[in-house]
Order: sequence, then structure tokens, then C-alpha cells
Amino acid sequence: MFQSINPYNGAVIFEHTEHTAQEVENLISKTHHTYLQWKTFGFQQRGDLFRKLGELLRTNKETFATLITTEMGKIISESRAEIEKCAWLCDHYAGHAEEMLKTEIIKTDAGKSYLRFDPVGIIYGIMPWNFPFWQAFRAAVPTMMAGNTFMLKHAPNVIGTAKAIEQLFLEAGFPENAFTNLIIPVALSEKVIAHPFVEGVTLTGSQRAGRIVATQAGKYLKKSVLELGGSDPYIVLKDAEFNVSCKTGVCSRFLNAGQVCISAKRFIVEEAVINQFIEEQKRLLEAMVLGDPMNEDTEMGPMARPDLLENIEKQVSQSVQMGAKILCGGKRRDNKSLFYEPTLITNVKKGMPVFDEETFGPVSVVIPAKDAEDAIRIANDTHYGLGASLWTQDLELAETLAAKIEAGAVFINGMTKSDPRLPFGGTKRSGYGRELAYPGIREFVNQKTVWIA
Repeated sequence: MFQSINPYNGAVIFEHTEHTAQEVENLISKTHHTYLQWKTFGFQQRGDLFRKLGELLRTNKETFATLITTEMGKIISESRAEIEKCAWLCDHYAGHAEEMLKTEIIKTDAGKSYLRFDPVGIIYGIMPWNFPFWQAFRAAVPTMMAGNTFMLKHAPNVIGTAKAIEQLFLEAGFPENAFTNLIIPVALSEKVIAHPFVEGVTLTGSQRAGRIVATQAGKYLKKSVLELGGSDPYIVLKDAEFNVSCKTGVCSRFLNAGQVCISAKRFIVEEAVINQFIEEQKRLLEAMVLGDPMNEDTEMGPMARPDLLENIEKQVSQSVQMGAKILCGGKRRDNKSLFYEPTLITNVKKGMPVFDEETFGPVSVVIPAKDAEDAIRIANDTHYGLGASLWTQDLELAETLAAKIEAGAVFINGMTKSDPRLPFGGTKRSGYGRELAYPGIREFVNQKTVWIA
């Protein structure tokens, strides 16, 4: 039995009965049967259904946003933005999937030769709780527009959202089991990956989960895409537009109470402006309004689960024992709630948890750099490589430095974010493969060569 618990007040919202092994087998069979039908749909027919899905998202935005906020605790304005982004994603792929998967003519010694992109079957998505609608849609929409069907294993604390998404697909007119929700424990996940009807698996989660899924996918020779989080550098050079870089950095770091894979994690600031940067960030954090995430005035809600709060406490405590200095925050608001105060830490060195690990909570780490090259060195001194932000008014220098940053994306004078028009994914231990844009829709297709004499 899974429970959805409101992280703000501890109330049990839903209780969900898990699918049995036999029910999982039946659902996989049904989803495969639907695939045989769904893959024959043309792009126009699939696109019309996704446009309808986008309309339903916008029409019911308040209902779905409230569900997100009550299940995992982000402030209501952020939940509304998440629903709007999902609708945008639906519209984007509805309008561009056919072009992205258009047959490519290749000139060879043949009379005619080309590359075509065909669907492969069921794709299994294992998704996290922090963006419970967006993560599921980001994986499912391009995959399904390519002609595959999709099975979702969502995080146990957002099963209410998973059920709502499945019902939403049906209301939009999709065939039954084109999108299938699985309510299963981790122990049953390998059974899904191993099934002959399942042709690929995509995971957004921790490195630990990524290693397990990659091992299982390899064992059964299934294609996999992994997005495993990051310790994203936010580099501020001395000529950066100061106020904008500082405010944007706070927004990036403390969005969703810091529980974002591509948020700024390590602020690497040139020594010439670091004291000013620290002073301004401290002022902004101390003024931040914590409270009921359904309240329009609240700027940061609680963390999503007790174990997540305990982990960020442990990372901060161990780092302080190793010499890090807390300038503000650094503790729970009280012993009953899941609020962790917006925290600013300096005197951070490699080897400390807040430098080496992904800090999935409202903790900002500021690190000095001697100059631009030193900032790049520090930025790359991590086993993560998801995203990075770089702030400077010298755009020629910025592009030169961006080429040196080891990350899946570099945003110059802006915060890292996902965008349906741009590929999303990481390098090093942040995972492999890409979501979104045309690389995302081509991850789970058969890239088939056709040669005609």
C-alpha cells in the first residue's frame, strides 16, 4: 500500500493498492496490444490527441496544480507553471514530430537509399516526484508521438498524480493503455524491464537508481536513457550584471525548495565580487517567506518527504564538521514540519558533501574563484555534468568558456532550465541519452536504413 501524504500538514491524502505481478503482466499485454493499433496512427491523428490533451491541461490547471502542491509541497504558482509547461510540450510535439521523424534521403551507390524512423513498442518510464506532471510528460509525449506506447512507474508519494495523468489521457481520447500507470514497488520493476514487449526504459532519478536500471537494461539488452541529477555550477565573473545574476541565482537554487536536478548548486564567484554577492544573497534568503504552499504569498514550501530533509541535514552537518561555515539557515524551522530554512554556506572545499554530492534541498554553496579559468576548473571538478550557468557581459569570452564546461547544457546569462525545443540530458555521472527536441524523440525509435538497387 502506497500513501500520498501532504508534506505541509502531514495529512494522508490518498492510499493506493499496488498492482500484483499478475496484474502487471496483464497491463503489459494490454499496452502491447494498444501499441499494435497506436503505431498505425498518422502524425496528424496523434497530434490532434496531444493538442486535446494540452487543452485539458489548461482547462483543469487549477485542479492539477492543487494536486501537485498537496502531494509534494511546491508552492502553487510553481505548480501552475508546471501544468502550463506540459501543455506547451504537447503542442510542440503535436506540431513538430512529423518533421523531426521525416525520412532522410541519403545519397549512396543505390538507386535510392534513406533512413526512416519507426516505433519499437512499449517504453517504460521510471519518474521522480519533484515535477510529477512534467517529468512524466517529458518522457511520454515524444515517445508516444513517435508511435510507441508508454508505461509509467511514478514515485510512491505522487501516485495520485500518476492516476490523474492516466485518466487525463483517456479523457483526451487516447486508446486505452496507450499510456498505462503502474503502481508497483521497486522489486517488480525488473520484471517490467525484462518483459519481451518492453523495448526501452527511461529513468530520471539518483545515481544509485541509475546504476540499477542500467544494469537491468543491459542484462536484458534494452535501450535506456538516464537523467541522474547534478551539482550544477553557477559561475559569476566580475563583469556580470550583478543584481540580475544574484536574484536569478536565488530563483534557480530555491525553486521547488531546492529540489531540482538542474538548479544552481555551487555558486562559483570571482573573488573581486564574491563578498558583495554573498551579502546580497544572504539578504534575499533571510527575507524569503516560508509557509503554506497553497498561499499565494509563500515563496518556498516544505521539502517533500522526511527522508529528504534528513539527508540535507546530514550533508550540511558533515560539511560544517569539515570546516564549512553557515551564514544563514542551516536548520529545520521546527521539529514537526518539513521546512528547512534557506541556507547559505561558505568556506567550502572539495571533499565536503555539499561540494561533492547533489544537494537536493534549499542549500546554497558559494565558492571563490581567482579568475575565469579557475572558475571553469572548479566547475568541472565534479563527477556530475548536467547543466551550468555562466554570467559575464563578455559574450565572446562566454562562448569560449562554455566550450570548456563539462555539462549537457550551458546557459549564458540565464538560469538552467528544460525547454521542449532544446535537447536535455547530461554527461559524466549525470547520465546519458537525451530528452526533448529532435534528439529526444529519436531515442526510442528504430533508425532503419532502406537501400534500393
